[in-house]
Amino acid sequence: MKTKLFLNALARFVAGVVLVGALLFVSAGTWNYPQAWLLMGLIFIPVFLAGIVLLVKDPELLARRMKAKEEQGEQRKVIALSGLMFIGGFVIAGLDYRYQILPLPGIVSSIATVVLLAAYVLYGEVLRENRYLSRTIEVAKGQKVVDTGLYGLVRHPMYSATILLFVSIPLVLGSGLSFLVFLFYLPIIIKRIQGEERVLAQELDGYPEYQQKVKYRLLPFVW
Repeated sequence: MKTKLFLNALARFVAGVVLVGALLFVSAGTWNYPQAWLLMGLIFIPVFLAGIVLLVKDPELLARRMKAKEEQGEQRKVIALSGLMFIGGFVIAGLDYRYQILPLPGIVSSIATVVLLAAYVLYGEVLRENRYLSRTIEVAKGQKVVDTGLYGLVRHPMYSATILLFVSIPLVLGSGLSFLVFLFYLPIIIKRIQGEERVLAQELDGYPEYQQKVKYRLLPFVW
């Protein structure tokens, strides 16, 4: 099972590297795009290392994280919109670099790099706290409500981490235009959370009580 899981994960990893690289460098019209190389390293090196760790320590969690097919039509639309946002954001970043339409100062890329790495640390802590995490909206057999650690502050710390991650991506690339595209992730993720909470409230024992205990979804005292 581990061999099949490893090969499947490796194939997806390589496909992701090729796709993101193609979107960035083809649209930029050059391989000499330092911010793109930086982003590729920041994204894919941690993902590769995390995949190896999960494969060894928790292959079931890795398998759940790789499951991407949503059963609900509404959520399939949300995933499709996210995909379009990523494709558009990367292409526009490359074009922005090629034509210097709305470039950002180098210091912005440096700060965004720190934020992106912090988002990965936050994401890793979420994975450590909740081994039931899946890329699809579902309730796993034996799943229990996690209400400690980050889950004691907000109900969806994973999405809080992804917001930091995705908003920092265009800033690492030094593209103001791409940043505007990636801002669409906020309404997309809000829509996803609303659908996810409906499922969890209906199917996960103790979740309505958890909603009363932890009031905020993404950011304390805001939402």
